[in-house]
Amino acid sequence: MNGLKTGSVVFEHVRKTFGSFTAIHDLSLTIEPGTLVTLLGPSGCGKTTTLRMLAGLEHPTDGRILIGGKDVTMLPANERDVSMVFQSYALFPHMTVLENVAYGLESSGLRKAEAREKAEAGLALVGLAGFGARLPAELSGGQQQRVAVARALVLEPQVLLLDEPLSNLDARLRRRVRTEIRELQQRLGFTAVYVTHDQEEALAVSDRIVVMVEGRIAQEGPPRALYESPASSFIADFMGEANVVPCEVVGVQGAEAVVRLGSLEHRVPGRAAQPGPAKLAIRPNAIRLAPADDGGLKGLVRHAAYLGDHVEYEVETEVGTLYVVDPDVERSLAATTPVAIGLHNRGVAIITA
Repeated sequence: MNGLKTGSVVFEHVRKTFGSFTAIHDLSLTIEPGTLVTLLGPSGCGKTTTLRMLAGLEHPTDGRILIGGKDVTMLPANERDVSMVFQSYALFPHMTVLENVAYGLESSGLRKAEAREKAEAGLALVGLAGFGARLPAELSGGQQQRVAVARALVLEPQVLLLDEPLSNLDARLRRRVRTEIRELQQRLGFTAVYVTHDQEEALAVSDRIVVMVEGRIAQEGPPRALYESPASSFIADFMGEANVVPCEVVGVQGAEAVVRLGSLEHRVPGRAAQPGPAKLAIRPNAIRLAPADDGGLKGLVRHAAYLGDHVEYEVETEVGTLYVVDPDVERSLAATTPVAIGLHNRGVAIITA
């Protein structure tokens, strides 16, 4: 392989309709070269339609799509300089691993010997040197996924597209393969657009995450920003569980706001908060449980579940029932135990929508 190209991706006011149904509403998005950007959202949010338009498998109703500065809006898939890694891997079962990886190269007119040489290099890139003579059925699910990635990379696309690439793997294998994909992308520096509905997966692999809801961008940004500063109740709950409860902003001091949550006051990042009623997103692990006489928000344990490395509680309070994840497995608070609730500095954010 001579080295991968890398290109930017730009969606300019893209809209996609299917009959009377609008799947994508006025999408504008820029993906910088050499970054991995994940399109994340629930089923039906438009993320797969967006990826298919980028791949050339669908065409926009309105707007433009540019790859590496070139308008590809109406170009067919084979003229877009992108490669797709499919959810199902789409490997040919009767071909060897090497033949699978070389297939696209040979189909594009490359001499067989040169295609095989590039295919061997592609397998080495993904840690499968020496596996070329095997059939796909002789590989594990994770190895088959790496073959699919190698087959896409040897075409040296400007942009690599990954459509739910880990959904067919078990949980432990997903963690390992997502790490391999991320390390490979960072090492080679190619541009990647990754589609998933799995929030943890998106947090683990992305430079930026674009959360989509009903064909629109709900919020975009680095993983930490979306997790720690959600812009809405939906984002707070979708990007990992969150308790969303009413609060009162009682003061704003520089970059911080003072909020009142029942009988508890707490400082949080201000995010241009205005005094008055608001909502507070509280991550389950941002809640601190203390003896009832410690002050703070009063609560009553309604349910406790020991899960090995943490204990989960449901605690009834004056602002609603809170879901709590407590790493202190040495203590176990039984149901009906009265507690005082405090908050850690991280994992608490004011939301505005």
